[in-house]
Amino acid sequence: MFKSPYQPCIPTKAAKVPAGSDWIHEIKHDGYRLIVQREGDRVRLFTRNGHDWSERYPRIVEAAWRNRNASFVIDGEAVLLGDDGVSDFNGLHSRKHDASVQLYAFDMLVSDGEDIRKLPLSLRKTNLARLLARRVDGIHLAPFEQGEVGPDLFRHACKLGLEGLVSKHRDSPYRGGRFDRWIKNKNRQHAAFSRVMDAFG
Repeated sequence: MFKSPYQPCIPTKAAKVPAGSDWIHEIKHDGYRLIVQREGDRVRLFTRNGHDWSERYPRIVEAAWRNRNASFVIDGEAVLLGDDGVSDFNGLHSRKHDASVQLYAFDMLVSDGEDIRKLPLSLRKTNLARLLARRVDGIHLAPFEQGEVGPDLFRHACKLGLEGLVSKHRDSPYRGGRFDRWIKNKNRQHAAFSRVMDAFG
């Protein structure tokens, strides 16, 4: 099995959301983490553990292939969106809707063939927004908020029944493995929290 050379950055679990002005906050969608790598006409999708899922999600592959940039690597979450706009993990896991799965892209590792993992997150976000400025169905720029709104945003996400929040320091580089400048807070009432607890029970 071919493994991706790009190990995903993994957020650290926390008890509270950072409230400082130097943080970027993203809604955590209930899906599968994917690294999307394009080199010329070839697009590959890699899971968090390095499995090649390029044949699984044609909508994401097609969107990456149609992008004007022929060499990039992005990090995101593969999701199946329900009619209410909320990710449907059970539908995603069932494999019955693979053709409808889309990607919420939240980071960029390579831009125009150049490794940009050492750049601050804020600049990588700028590069990612530029890459996805021409909207192509299948890959979407994940929305985010900046600054001290984190705790309020987390409470709002919980009220809406979303999985939680990931907060990242705006100056942080991209580093494979567990990283303490990426913080994850999960909605304890969400099904994903129960799945994790069951896995360790």
